[in-house]
Amino acid sequence: MVFSKPITVTDVTFKEIIQSHPLVVIDCWAPWCGPCSMIAPVIEELARNYAGQILFGKLNVDENHEVSMQYQIMGIPTLLVFQNGKLVDRIVGVMPKQLLEQKITRYL
Repeated sequence: MVFSKPITVTDVTFKEIIQSHPLVVIDCWAPWCGPCSMIAPVIEELARNYAGQILFGKLNVDENHEVSMQYQIMGIPTLLVFQNGKLVDRIVGVMPKQLLEQKITRYL
């Protein structure tokens, strides 16, 4: 299945999602987070541009404490990059689209 926009990820669905797609980027965010709102349109655009190659997910850290604790999310936004179910990168904070895209697409 090809996703052209980020999917909602929860504590319940997290493991299945990262294990069933070769490359997954999970955006750990919260509704009250200003920088999270700034990076959201970039994540949406990357999800469209890389549909079928990279699965993007959004995990609300206020509602999903298990994953947040497991991966020690201390600041948001944090992007967790998984390749074949294994954490390969962690990107914290907001950055320009081009830099973020480079950091993510090197795993393709």
